[in-house]
Amino acid sequence: MKINITENWKLVLKDEFEKTYFQEIISFLDHQKKLGKTIFPEESLIFNAFNQTSFEDIHVVILGQDPYHGSNQAHGLSFSVPDGIKIPPSLKNIFKELGSDIGKEIPKSGNLFHWAKQGILLLNASLTVEENKPMSHSKIGWNLFTDAVIKKISQEKTNVIFILWGKFAQEKEKLIDPEKHFILKAAHPSPLSAYNGFWGCRHFSKTNELLKSIKKEEIKF
Repeated sequence: MKINITENWKLVLKDEFEKTYFQEIISFLDHQKKLGKTIFPEESLIFNAFNQTSFEDIHVVILGQDPYHGSNQAHGLSFSVPDGIKIPPSLKNIFKELGSDIGKEIPKSGNLFHWAKQGILLLNASLTVEENKPMSHSKIGWNLFTDAVIKKISQEKTNVIFILWGKFAQEKEKLIDPEKHFILKAAHPSPLSAYNGFWGCRHFSKTNELLKSIKKEEIKF
């Protein structure tokens, strides 16, 4: 497997790429490919979240669990799908909250590239998944890699807004220095849990209020 990631991230994560666990991830994915398994996203898009948002530009991190496991859905950004693909239920709920929070009309496309380009790192804890098998790659070592990414952001940057939706994302809170960063927490936007505290979280307006308070440009959601 080729590591298709920008030079600035390659430098930031150099130590991780050289570790044994990361080599084991690559071996696992290469082996799965030889077995004829379908893995999402396609190889060139595995590190797409990093390629769309440089380390220097990160203002916000939204953490997801693993990529969408249906055909043509995953393109390397948490919660996002390419143009022309049906909007998944969790993202639909995110858009509904966005509408009630800041009055934005619900978008017709679920592609969140425009968020990524404004400094939102849309990071999944696992960067790959087998077709139709959610969480199938959650134990192959990706958590070690993405935990290292979160720690690196926490250690080397200041005033980043970490948006943690649901129990899984909130377990990553221990990796973040609350003295240096902002942490927003709510229930997961999934239809199963949105009614338990995602609706009305107002994380979009709160994010922009925080950015304004530190003299950073607000996000055009």
